[in-house]
Amino acid sequence: MQIGALAHRTGVSKRLLRYYEEQGLLRPVRLANGYREYAESDVTAVRHIRALLDAGLPTVVIARLLDCVHDDGERLVPAACPGMVDNLRRERRRIAATIDRLQSSQQVLDGMLAVALRSSAGQGEPAS
Repeated sequence: MQIGALAHRTGVSKRLLRYYEEQGLLRPVRLANGYREYAESDVTAVRHIRALLDAGLPTVVIARLLDCVHDDGERLVPAACPGMVDNLRRERRRIAATIDRLQSSQQVLDGMLAVALRSSAGQGEPAS
């Protein structure tokens, strides 16, 4: 199938499919006329890529793990590939650290907002 059909079947834009190819996540056959020819398995691969992206994995990690996952009908299941557990643990630590930084930022903003609200409430009071 051509890229337009894959985009239609997966709900992913042609531009994004080309990006996945650039990142080594998809490997379509190039026809003599230069068109990309995708296999039926690429529909599944795109679904796996989207699920791994939703899990917060960067494309460089997805490229290493993509062949190590399969569907069980409802969810993505990792296979026992070398490095799978280490990669998932490393990415989980990275995401947890990002969450910690964001929570700290949220606390600072909450404090600033509280002060700003108190300050603006005080401006509406009549002068003594």
